[in-house]
Parts: sequence; structure tokens; C-alpha cells
Amino acid sequence: MIRGRPARPRAPRVAPPTRRGPLTRLMPLALPTLWGAVAVTWKLTCPLAQQEGVAARIATSAVFFAVGTGLVVGACRSLRRELRQVEAVAQAAQQVLLRPLPACLEGLSLAATQLSAVRGAAVGGDLYEAVATPYGVRVIIGDVRGHGLASFGAVAAVLGSFREAAYEEPGLGGLLRRLDRALQRYVGERARDEGAHGTGGSPSAEEFVTVLLLDIRRNGDILALNCGHPWPYRLGHGAEPLAVGDPLPPLGAFPLPDTLPVRRCARLLPGEALFLHTDGADEARDAAGRFFPLEDVLAELARAGALQPQPPAAVVERVRAALLAHTGGRLADDVALVVVRNDLARTPCARVPAQSADSGLRRSRPAPSSR
Repeated sequence: MIRGRPARPRAPRVAPPTRRGPLTRLMPLALPTLWGAVAVTWKLTCPLAQQEGVAARIATSAVFFAVGTGLVVGACRSLRRELRQVEAVAQAAQQVLLRPLPACLEGLSLAATQLSAVRGAAVGGDLYEAVATPYGVRVIIGDVRGHGLASFGAVAAVLGSFREAAYEEPGLGGLLRRLDRALQRYVGERARDEGAHGTGGSPSAEEFVTVLLLDIRRNGDILALNCGHPWPYRLGHGAEPLAVGDPLPPLGAFPLPDTLPVRRCARLLPGEALFLHTDGADEARDAAGRFFPLEDVLAELARAGALQPQPPAAVVERVRAALLAHTGGRLADDVALVVVRNDLARTPCARVPAQSADSGLRRSRPAPSSR
């Protein structure tokens, strides 16, 4: 264990779905069976039930109504207890897996949120994390193929590897290769588990993750390595896409090339922010099929921030509210939103020393500053 950094976290392993036994499959029949047994017993053994007349019929109906209501209320209470337990487990899993970002890291202010496309789910297929390392503040955002609970295992594998390797790998290229190996191990283990449980036709062989890795240095320089993920926006006096070159294919879709294109992006000046997102945000549609105008919303927020600076949490909440209003609360895909703002005191801009070829860094011209 390296001094000054947390112990290595282990990604939780998602157990394969258990096969339902005969008794479990018969559980839905328990309530109607009990109701039928009570009705037959009442009819055969109670003298009142064998009498004719309105009073006897009213008494019989009242008994059946009381018994039926009691059974339904008991079943509802049991279901509510189970639902509360499932929600507690899901929230605990989310706190461990997709834990809240720290409010500040090395002079950077951060905020994030995640929305699941599965109604009632607390976790989904999107991931993000930010850690302060000896090499700078490292940020990851990603999107697992599919959405909802089915992608939970791949999220755990990638995030668990990132939280360990981010402190050990000096370059983003080495960090990405560690994530790729972790994903391949997860896919192999899942395929073996599914084969052992006879769930053939597994989609695990097609598991892939879009990933964006960022290194943010203390002087504001940004290094990026992109595997099929949407580029972030830089928020200053406007919303400027921070795109530098073509990204690699998603992680896991193809083997990684020998040379990884680590890009040097525009410098993040004090007061400016990065807005990171998954494709569930800019591909969200309303009832008429119109896409969510993410860039327009960000540009409006950037103009408002030029007059009165807004904290990252406020930016995240404004975009979240606009997204839910646009879609009517019905999301077709999971969404993750992350904002990172440079709150360091303004310092003179100095160029970062050129990196060696071993770092896998491709020098690209920085985009012009918005200041």
C-alpha cells in the first residue's frame, strides 16, 4: 500500500441470477389458494353460511370481505417491506460504487449526478469518478452498453480498476490499458458463470464501455484520452466543445492499439468549468422526437455565469431540471452529468514541457482561449 492513498478498493462482484425453484414459482398462487380455502371452510362448516335470507348473505359477504381485505393488506405490507429493503440495498450499493464526488480537489470544484432510465432504480450503466493523484486530478466518465441494473457489473469492474490504477500509472495510456484488462476479466468471469448456470446466448461477449479519461494539471492544462465517449464542453463566456481529434472505439469493442492518442486540450483557466456528460443527455428526446438542446442550455448557463458565477452543483441541477422537463421525466437511457470548475487563483499561463514519446501523447494545437 502506498503511503498517503486509500487502500485498494475491490469492485463488488455481481452474482448471476439464481434459478427459481418449484416453491418460489408457486408463491404467487398462495394468496388465491388461501382465499379459496377460507371460502370453502366457511361454506361447509359455518351454520350461518347454510341459511337462506338476506341477513345470512350480508353476513357471508362481510366475512369474505374482511378476510380478503386482511389478506390483501398483509400482502401489501410484506411487499412494501421487501421494497424498502431492496431500495436500501440499492442505495448502499450506489454509495459504495458510484459514490458522491468530493466538493473540492486540488483547487477544482466538482459536482455530479446520475439518472437511471429504469424507473425506481438507484444505479445504472453510467459511471464517473475523480481522484487527486501525484500526476494531477484524474477524472473518468463512462457509459456501459445497455442501461439499468444489467450493466451494474461492468460499472463495478471499471470503477474499481480506475480507483486503484489512477494512483499507480503515470500516464493515461497505462491507465486505460489497466481498465481494459479489468473489463476483459469481468467479461470472462461473467461468461463462465452464465455457462455454468446454463443461461446460453449471453451478451457478455459484446460488453463494451465508452470512456473519457482526463488529467487536469495544477496550471489548468488538460490531457485527454477518449474511447468513443462524447467530448466535454468548456464553459467560460460560452459553451465550447472540447474536441481534439477522433476518439478510439469504445473500450472492449476492439483490442487497444499499440499507440494511444493522448491529446492535449485547451487550458482550463481560473473560473472556467468543464461539463462532462454521457450520450443519454444529448440524445434524449421529447414526445415529438426532438433532441434535448444540451449545447444551447449550456451556453445560456455560461452567459448567466459570466454575470454571476454559479457553483458546479447549481449548473448540474439546472441541466438536470431542463433535461427532465424536456423529456417529461421519461428517459430512454441512463444519464450522468459532471461539472469540474477551476477555482485556483489566476496565474500567468506557461506552456507545459513537451512530453516524451513514451507517454503516448500526441501534441495538438490548443483551442483558442475564451478569455
